[in-house]
Amino acid sequence: MQTVIKIKDLCKKYNKRYVLKDINLEVEKGVITGVLGQNGSGKSTLMKIISGIEKPDTGEILINGAKPGVSTKSQVAFLTENNHLYDWMGIKDAIKFYQDFYEDFDAKKCGKLMDFMELSEDFKIKKLSKGMLQRLRLSLTLGRNASVYLLDEPFMGIDTTTRDKIIKAINSYYCEDSCVLITTHLIGEVERILDKVAFISEGSIALTGDCEQLRFEKKQSIEDIFRNLYV
Repeated sequence: MQTVIKIKDLCKKYNKRYVLKDINLEVEKGVITGVLGQNGSGKSTLMKIISGIEKPDTGEILINGAKPGVSTKSQVAFLTENNHLYDWMGIKDAIKFYQDFYEDFDAKKCGKLMDFMELSEDFKIKKLSKGMLQRLRLSLTLGRNASVYLLDEPFMGIDTTTRDKIIKAINSYYCEDSCVLITTHLIGEVERILDKVAFISEGSIALTGDCEQLRFEKKQSIEDIFRNLYV
């Protein structure tokens, strides 16, 4: 398989404290990878570095062979924890915004996602529930034909029904020529769509591997492996 993201000996400090230390990770095309860990383990910082929002202090990261910068930002679709859509917008405005801002935005693909998510272009952002807003944000993110999809805590604070829809959408609508990284500590619900995992503990990778192989070797689910690592 083709390597899309290659990370070697990556370190990041805040106020002389390591947030990430000696991270080594490769992410391949067509693979959904779970970046799993407790809150504060460094997951979101890693996603920001991959996206190019932040820079590592030491080490190397390559996106399709290039260091994070202008060229790689155009290849990365990043669903952050924070909502960057404006309250005055309708969903139609949000779609137009993405069309104008991202050359790889596929309005037809986004439309299919919106139908699946049971969203109408006539809805107003300020009137959306938290779950509906998250479904919209995911539709816009996956509506891009990106090389890398970064989904940072996409299930935070939403109900079970919405989480199930989001999981199905990720599995059905991401581009197979790309890769997906999902950060979460809600392992049980997302485990079924993960191909590989990287467990992060206190800024370092504690365990990584193919999900099927890990389940076979340890005779445990990925959720149980997670629990045993963080007790």
